[in-house]
Amino acid sequence: MLTVSHVDLSYGAAQILRDVSLEAPVGEITTVLGRNGVGKTSLLRGIVGQQPIAGGTISWQSKDISAMRPFDRARRGIAYVPQGREIFPLLTVKENLETGFAPLPRGERTIPPDIFELFPVLNSMLGRRGGDLSGGQQQQLSIARALVPRPRLLVLDEPTEGIQPSIIKDIGRAICYLRDQGTMAILLVEQYFEFARELADRFAVMDRGRVVAAGDAGAMDDAEIRRHLTV
Repeated sequence: MLTVSHVDLSYGAAQILRDVSLEAPVGEITTVLGRNGVGKTSLLRGIVGQQPIAGGTISWQSKDISAMRPFDRARRGIAYVPQGREIFPLLTVKENLETGFAPLPRGERTIPPDIFELFPVLNSMLGRRGGDLSGGQQQQLSIARALVPRPRLLVLDEPTEGIQPSIIKDIGRAICYLRDQGTMAILLVEQYFEFARELADRFAVMDRGRVVAAGDAGAMDDAEIRRHLTV
């Protein structure tokens, strides 16, 4: 389980997160919802180690990782799919996938075959440059790259942003498949309420750097959550 306990996070003098707590168990999809600018991406950056936290603790598999460097968190099975995809546009699809080898011992540096079962379009485009793919294909590549190291915690930041509906459905099916394997915790940040609602096992709603509602998916008050998503 991922456990975030009373976390504060700041950028210089600006405090972005205030006393944030949540849990993401293995075998479940935990969705974090909220408007733009409420701290969702900052929370994920704190979890994966890209931004130091100012207070509280982040624990993964019962170990405090709050001060651990990002690549050490990756070696412990934490993978991050950032907002905006951040693939390497001049590398081929195959080369982009192989960048996921970094946390793995040399003997384990292979691309898992189920990646091409989840995203078959990538198998037919291995020699194509990442920058030549459509936005939806780049998002699939970004998720696939994160899966190459066989993570135990998959952190996704708005994977539906700017993606056509048919590929959103493909991404949703892939996330549910990964959850159903029962070996991975999935933390999903989303603004697209219907997508998050369909996938969530548990949820947390953020506003102004705080978690203002949280619980099991069955306890979601759709109207109240939509109020926090409305600009």
